Amino acid sequence: MLALVSPSVLSFGGFGAKAAPKAPKAAFCYGLPGNFNALGGAELNWDPAGFLEGKSELEVNRYREAELTHGRVGMLASLGFLVQEKFHPLFSGDGGPAIDQIPALPVWLWAIMAGGIGAAEAFRISVAFRELDGEKLKAETALRPGYVAGQIGFDPLNLAPEDSAEFREMQEKQLAHARLAMIAAAGFLAQEAVTKATWGTAYGIPDF
Repeated sequence: MLALVSPSVLSFGGFGAKAAPKAPKAAFCYGLPGNFNALGGAELNWDPAGFLEGKSELEVNRYREAELTHGRVGMLASLGFLVQEKFHPLFSGDGGPAIDQIPALPVWLWAIMAGGIGAAEAFRISVAFRELDGEKLKAETALRPGYVAGQIGFDPLNLAPEDSAEFREMQEKQLAHARLAMIAAAGFLAQEAVTKATWGTAYGIPDF
């Protein structure tokens, strides 16, 4: 269930978004948090697939928006795998792998989840993305100029620090956890698809 919650409900972890032509090599990724080589080595500006080649700052921020969105889903999905296979208070479940439980949910619950996720995503789109041109049916740029990736103005617990240095550190932490979570969620999916068993059973702790 947690894996299906919309990433729009998480708000901090934003990044600057001013329009610019091209990023000089010294300002790799336009200075966004998380622009480091996680594998180490001398090459800090690590972009082996060339995704950022010739991209404007708004385009790079669109990639960051997508990374944050998928990373937040990944964090929720990873937690969902750890929890929902044995604890699902909102519906009656039979236990077993999460990938088998989710398709078995009742239709009414799917309708509620789809409505909630759709509403949250519609709000995120209204905040982050530009309106389509009525004649061209496309926007000049995907994101609104000045929009900070991941920042939709929802922070009910007031978690985002006021200090800019502390805020950037929180952004770095969120990205690190998001990237790890995407790999973890993919691992959970692959493991359960291959073994047909819960992660706990696969690792010798069948109570989970």
